[in-house]
Amino acid sequence: MRLIKILTALAVMGSKFAANASTFTPTRPPAVPLAVRSPYLNAWLQGESGCLLPGSWPRHWTGNIVGWQGFVAVDEQVYNWMGAAIGPPTVNQISLEYTSTRSIFTFDVDGKITLTVTFLSPVYPEDLDRQSLQFSYVSVKAKSSDGATHSVQVYMDVTGEFASGDQSQVIQWETGESDGITYLHFWRKNQSEFAEASEIAAWGHWYLATSTTEGMSYQIGGDTTVRPNFENNFALNDSVDPNFRAVNDNWPVFAFSHDLGNLSPGADEVERLFTLGLTQDRVINFAGASGKMEAVPGLWTSYYANDTDAVTSFYKDYSHASDVSDKLDKRIHDDSVKIAGTNYSIITTLALRQTFGALQYAGTHDKPYIFLKEISSNSDIQTVDVIFPAFPIIVYLNPKLTRYLLDPLYENQESGAYPNHFAEHDLGTFPVAKGYPNGDDEAMPLEECGNMIIMSLAYAQRTGDVGYLSLHYPKLEEWAEFLVNDSLIPSNQLSTDDFAGTLANQTNLAIKGIIGLQAMSQIAILTNNTDSYSSIASSYLETWKSLAIDTSSPENPHTTLSYGDSASHGLLYNLYADKLLGLNFIDESIYDMQSKFYLTQAKEYGVPLDTRHTWAKSDWQMFAAAVASDETRKVFIDKLAWWIGTTRTNRPMTDLFDAVTGGFPGENGVGGPMFMARPVVGGFYGLLALPR
Repeated sequence: MRLIKILTALAVMGSKFAANASTFTPTRPPAVPLAVRSPYLNAWLQGESGCLLPGSWPRHWTGNIVGWQGFVAVDEQVYNWMGAAIGPPTVNQISLEYTSTRSIFTFDVDGKITLTVTFLSPVYPEDLDRQSLQFSYVSVKAKSSDGATHSVQVYMDVTGEFASGDQSQVIQWETGESDGITYLHFWRKNQSEFAEASEIAAWGHWYLATSTTEGMSYQIGGDTTVRPNFENNFALNDSVDPNFRAVNDNWPVFAFSHDLGNLSPGADEVERLFTLGLTQDRVINFAGASGKMEAVPGLWTSYYANDTDAVTSFYKDYSHASDVSDKLDKRIHDDSVKIAGTNYSIITTLALRQTFGALQYAGTHDKPYIFLKEISSNSDIQTVDVIFPAFPIIVYLNPKLTRYLLDPLYENQESGAYPNHFAEHDLGTFPVAKGYPNGDDEAMPLEECGNMIIMSLAYAQRTGDVGYLSLHYPKLEEWAEFLVNDSLIPSNQLSTDDFAGTLANQTNLAIKGIIGLQAMSQIAILTNNTDSYSSIASSYLETWKSLAIDTSSPENPHTTLSYGDSASHGLLYNLYADKLLGLNFIDESIYDMQSKFYLTQAKEYGVPLDTRHTWAKSDWQMFAAAVASDETRKVFIDKLAWWIGTTRTNRPMTDLFDAVTGGFPGENGVGGPMFMARPVVGGFYGLLALPR
């Protein structure tokens, strides 16, 4: 049945796209975030649909369908505004606008009704309580648009695909009502805590909710029963199918409809609100300070008595969520435009939900944690060199969150459970943070030592929490000693760009370690320890300049990819840490030199990462842009904004693409990785995070 539906929908979509002329503000994104609040509530409209919601199935970041269907009936004629269910014709999408927290679709329904659907995934950088919930809003508003009165009913359903990535799994369901809210509750029968199927959680409870108002009806049953019921009757029958079954067995759907009544010309819009989300009592299995595996509760459990309390509280919080989101949208837009122009706001606004959608809030009110999933590259948990490129958005929005990201890494290593004398790369595979007692993690020793020192100092600088540095000084000192031994002449090893392979004497990696030593000097001073690092860092920098800078072409000097290889070059994005920390350690002449050189290397969609490929990394481009000259910064920003609006990639925004074609790496005949939805796009906030 599902294959027939997809083929039929594709045929409908082909003719529909030619007739639609949706506008896109501020641009047409590679994919549209719909409900993006955590690694598991992570649903998108992929760009392969032309970013047209009617006739398209929303998808998990993996590309797997998560059935989500919307209908609207106008004067007893039903139309499709979301999803690819066969049957009713699609509405005409007039526009799509995205802000930092919202995706707003406007539809024309047969020239009679204007329908506006807003997907709001609020982000609360300073509110652990609200951010801890894995829920999202959908607002549906309708008004007459032709000067006549029309009878209007709206419908929305979701399928069990949200609850299990294994469609053969049996799901169960029930309905409930609390405090004026009706909810449809469904869950996987055989819960498997801390396990996934196709990157979707194998445990937890899903809730679709709406207000218990007059004209509201619901139904749980097979897709070919429930949807036709609305198509024929413009309402549902408040029934619940008693036959629990597999996700793909007659596709159970969980549906609401609302009768909006007769909409008169000139009257205000009529709005109905839905919420969709997931509760999990325990969210991470973690080897922390004890060194033993312990289940960590979802942080939300510190603030809400139970699932029902969470569902109703989130629903009733819509007005507050809207107000906070308005202010955050405006802040990000206005700050971006002020510092670097409109194109910069195109970039930053698309990155917020994607970054925070990779974070899982855990722990308790007294001891919160934030665990990060390395989405799409390998699903590692708490990857240091993924936290680092995402770090600017944290610094800009609330640097206090840094502690909750770094604490799990410190706790695991300070427990004695990690034997190496350099910093750990990650803590395992999400959601199991078991660490590496045998020290067999992916080794990026110089990379991660530098990252941990830099981020720890940045946290203390921005929050005033010098005690945090004192608490962890022995571990920081251990990592600094590694940098003393390895940063000037790096051994053959991986950097964060591990897809490019190992390389000895990496120029960019070396400067990260040297800046890390200068940062350690500041840490020693702040914590009243003896500073032996500043003189070493200064000496290393002088030697680095003699090894790293190619002057064979006097009119175009630049740093090399690796020492002595005059035919090589790359983005020297690790200079960014010097400016972020306000160290004023690196000669301004080096910044100027690199700025001029980047202009000679720019391709259609950006500056390639290095000479090994024409691949570009958008996060590192924004690091480089943040410390470049005004002219070079503009080139970086304009090209990335151009890429966002024109790229042929059609998945949740990738951070790795071909600078020549704009497509995923490998489209030019050379194989490459396919990244998507990764939190590293937090690096787009590099400019906003710099001290002013």
